[in-house]
Amino acid sequence: MENETRLPRNGKEFLLFLGVISIISVNIIAPIIMAFEFGGMTKEVYMMALKTMPFIWICVVLLEGLLVGPLVEKLVGKFTKKTDSFNAHILFNILFSVTILSFLLTIIGTWIGTRTISLDPIRHLFLNWPRNFFIALWVETLIAQPIARFVMKKFHEKQSDTIAKTEKI
Repeated sequence: MENETRLPRNGKEFLLFLGVISIISVNIIAPIIMAFEFGGMTKEVYMMALKTMPFIWICVVLLEGLLVGPLVEKLVGKFTKKTDSFNAHILFNILFSVTILSFLLTIIGTWIGTRTISLDPIRHLFLNWPRNFFIALWVETLIAQPIARFVMKKFHEKQSDTIAKTEKI
């Protein structure tokens, strides 16, 4: 998978990849979850979601880079073999990432949204987390990850074209 054009190959590409996924995810998942929490998608609910999104995005990026990413990498390694398909690796990656992030963000996201650290998100964790998990799983699997892999593929194609043009000169 090292030469896979749909995945980042270095730190800068990883930041682009993470940026695409996290921006798409936060902009879709946060408003949907807040609409469920507040009884529907209204302009007021969307504006509340919009105000919290930058903070949730920062939280997602930090959690992914410092905690979730390394943990998911180890878990994927335990559940897949090098000979398994690209799709098997990606699906396990999405499953583990979404499981861990949705669990953490069900608590932390509530704290950010309410601007209060309380035990309420922990008390209601097993009522809210399954809903949040499935929303995030579908958004990641069907929207955010495919778009990010498409961006990476196009990025690598453009790099290859630039290298080919440089070599001709």
